[in-house]
Amino acid sequence: MEARDILKRPVITERSSELMAEKKYTFEVDTRANKTQVKDAVEEIFGVTVEKVNVLNYKGKFKRVGRYGGYTNKRRKAIVKLTADSKEIELFEM
Repeated sequence: MEARDILKRPVITERSSELMAEKKYTFEVDTRANKTQVKDAVEEIFGVTVEKVNVLNYKGKFKRVGRYGGYTNKRRKAIVKLTADSKEIELFEM
């Protein structure tokens, strides 16, 4: 898997904005990616040094449209903590 296949998109919420002050950045990642792959992908794409990676899995929710029901896609979110001497990721600056 390539680095750009692992990181899908940044997650920009009020909570993730607060975490940026602590050099923690949140990404939606491929559901099959492990912590090591996420770390390598962030380091390769953004040229930063990653200290730690935390991963959260979300199940798909049941949704209904009329008499038809189904599940939304399952998701995987990674919170990446950068080292103190590492530069910030420009993508998130507002």
